[in-house]
Amino acid sequence: MTTRPEIVRPDAGSNGRSEHVGVLVSQLTSDLSRLVREELQLAKAELKDKGKETGVGVGLFGGAGMVALYGVGALVAAAILGLAYAVPAWLSAVIVAAVLFAIAGIAALLGKRHVSHASPPVPQSAVEGVHDDLEALKGHQPEGKTVR
Repeated sequence: MTTRPEIVRPDAGSNGRSEHVGVLVSQLTSDLSRLVREELQLAKAELKDKGKETGVGVGLFGGAGMVALYGVGALVAAAILGLAYAVPAWLSAVIVAAVLFAIAGIAALLGKRHVSHASPPVPQSAVEGVHDDLEALKGHQPEGKTVR
């Protein structure tokens, strides 16, 4: 049986053990610091993506509001033309208003979809990673996960 000198030291008493434990504690501290930094970077990246998605959704909601405002203007024009002339000119204004409202409805649905994709504004992957890390520190392996 061979011994490795870096593991077995003839003069290693309790001091040798405390040095070994000190190295382990130092590595643990370093690994935890690195882990926390990486999880924070993941959280920042997720929040950035969700912020972009929310911005697109809010922009589409604003666009939908503007188009709906034009639709109201077209309906007002249709009412004026209908009352003033009692000719088919008002019908064309109603058709234009209907088209504008349809565009506003589509933009509102797209905006809702974008905002719902960004909700809730919590970095879920980072949170799951922290939960997995805590379980790993406790000695449990999360279900369906492999150890990296």
